[in-house]
Amino acid sequence: MLKGRLGLDSAKVPHADRAGCLYLARGALTARDGTLAFLQGEVTAADALDPGDYAIPLQGVSIILLGPGSTVSHDALRLLAHARTALAAVGEDGVRLYTAPPLIPDRSGLARLQARIWADDDLRVMTARRMYALRLSEVFPHADLNVLRGIEGARMKETYALQAQRIGIRWQGRRYDRGAPMAADLANQALNHAASAVEAAAAIAVCATATIPQLGFIHEDPGQSFVLDIADLYRDSLTIPCAFKAAKLVEERPSENIERMTRRMTGAALSRQGVIPEMIERIKALIEGRDP
Repeated sequence: MLKGRLGLDSAKVPHADRAGCLYLARGALTARDGTLAFLQGEVTAADALDPGDYAIPLQGVSIILLGPGSTVSHDALRLLAHARTALAAVGEDGVRLYTAPPLIPDRSGLARLQARIWADDDLRVMTARRMYALRLSEVFPHADLNVLRGIEGARMKETYALQAQRIGIRWQGRRYDRGAPMAADLANQALNHAASAVEAAAAIAVCATATIPQLGFIHEDPGQSFVLDIADLYRDSLTIPCAFKAAKLVEERPSENIERMTRRMTGAALSRQGVIPEMIERIKALIEGRDP
């Protein structure tokens, strides 16, 4: 490789000094004059950029979320890798994570701390209790994960019923058959789609922090256990309300598609509330032992 080609000899900027996430869609991400350029094509109402040619602050963000209708050049990937700026291919508004190479952080501190907490039974339960406290606004004294899960399950039944009553939909309980997902009623179908969207956002946050997705504190067996832990922090405040509102709209307008409606509504909420940056900060706070 030739020294200086495409600016590869430039200094790296620590992630603590970067802006966070940048979402780009319906355009071409390329390298030009040692930095990135994005040619924005035809836009939709959800896009922040007007059609045109934009310079992208290569070392000013930690992760670029590349949405539908976009392409990326080989030289752009090389620049991103050198600047340690992650790139993730995502669905509209980040409601799907299709692929993302591992982010190489400035330091391995978060991953090492996460592994240390996960390997210590007392620290792991303490972290799980903190995560439940974030959701349920109460610190439980129990040191048994199964007891904590049981309490959370009972609270969730109440939450489902209250949210359904508030939004005005019929609710007969959480029912989901993996073999026949379309057999569920509209509310349960919408919950599945909203949960998938929020899990994608959590996967982006875990990728951006270079933490270990397999090492969850509440979930254990799935390969995305930590992703599910983070997504669950938003089940009460975002997943259930978006799902039930989408189900209500489709009940009133049967011609609408429940999956499309739920994805759009959840994606809009993720963007409007700045959920992915918030997830990133919560991950850091949880692992570092600070108040999230």
